[in-house]
Amino acid sequence: MDHPSPVRTIDLRRWRTGSPAERADEAAELDASLRDAGFVVVVGHGVPDESRAAVRAAAMEAFRLPDDVKERYRAPALATSGWVPFGMEANSYASGEPTPPDLKETWVLTTAELPGHDAALANRWPDEVPAFAPAATTFLAAVEAVHLDVLRMAAQAMGLADTEHFASRAGHDNSCNVNWYPPLTHVGPPLPGQWRIGPHTDFGTITVLDRQPGLGGLQVQLSDGTWVDAPWVEGSLVVNCGDLLEAWSNGRWHSAPHRVLPPSQEAPEESLVSLVYFCEPDPAVRIEPIPGVGEADGFEPFVAGDYMAEKLAQITVG
Repeated sequence: MDHPSPVRTIDLRRWRTGSPAERADEAAELDASLRDAGFVVVVGHGVPDESRAAVRAAAMEAFRLPDDVKERYRAPALATSGWVPFGMEANSYASGEPTPPDLKETWVLTTAELPGHDAALANRWPDEVPAFAPAATTFLAAVEAVHLDVLRMAAQAMGLADTEHFASRAGHDNSCNVNWYPPLTHVGPPLPGQWRIGPHTDFGTITVLDRQPGLGGLQVQLSDGTWVDAPWVEGSLVVNCGDLLEAWSNGRWHSAPHRVLPPSQEAPEESLVSLVYFCEPDPAVRIEPIPGVGEADGFEPFVAGDYMAEKLAQITVG
């Protein structure tokens, strides 16, 4: 029997331009969805369909380059810009579940080109795909605006007087993983326990995801341990709560485990591309549970950058 999804939908346009009552309604929906599922579907976000399509098209040109060409743009470490080949990452290690490496290739993008962001974290754009840089930069600027507005809505949802509480602490070196999940005909049968992305939680405040539906797609684990397919709404984005926001909320909101299924034998030619924008506070920000908002104990204060570095080290396998 299908498990009813607790993932709600919020309309960011209604929150941005609506009346105080409408804004409060949307914030309440965000609160309920992050409490129940740790995920929320976002419509009215303002990221154009053509922008997302342009990034996917350019990224696929880059992924189809010969490996010896892509090697020139290889990322020196996870969360640094460039090409991440198969075998370098296994996300499930961060949750204490060793698995074979994730079945994906990634092109990691930084926000170095965005105003006010860290220009020193330069991107490794492939010279062979000149359309990649302008397409991705346009997309990243639009998603960064979504990120900040969701953080403002989160502050209102948490009942904070200062709606800039989280947005003002946002970092200036976010990254976006362009993940290519190749077809079964490309990667061959998965090893036992191998996933496109193994079960894990995200480490930062929120993640903004532009995904494609598929048999080998995204699943979310509910609080009762049940795994369910993430809901799909045409044109939407998906936002999930990360570990830092769960700690900030003192457990009010749920950093839900999620995974991407391995390629399916029912769709051996299925090829998916996900655009995954990871949002973090400034590394020096001290994460202290906000008094009176949560329902859990045991979240001790810690420094955001220290936590992120520890988690990235755990999932690096190649």
